[in-house]
Amino acid sequence: MSKRLKVVIDKPACCGYGVCAEICPEVYKLDENGIVFVDDEIVPEGLEDRAREGADACPQSALAIVDA
Repeated sequence: MSKRLKVVIDKPACCGYGVCAEICPEVYKLDENGIVFVDDEIVPEGLEDRAREGADACPQSALAIVDA
């Protein structure tokens, strides 16, 4: 079983580029202001690599993936 991962969001750092949601829309959502949020901070099994890729692609470093 793979280790569970958790999304950590620094909302004030988010500038609404939406790159994370383009890469992994199953995890990252954008609110009406274009600010990132997640329905569940635990990354669904099988989406770990794309969730990490989405976080790494954030130009403002507003996202981090950490061990749950």
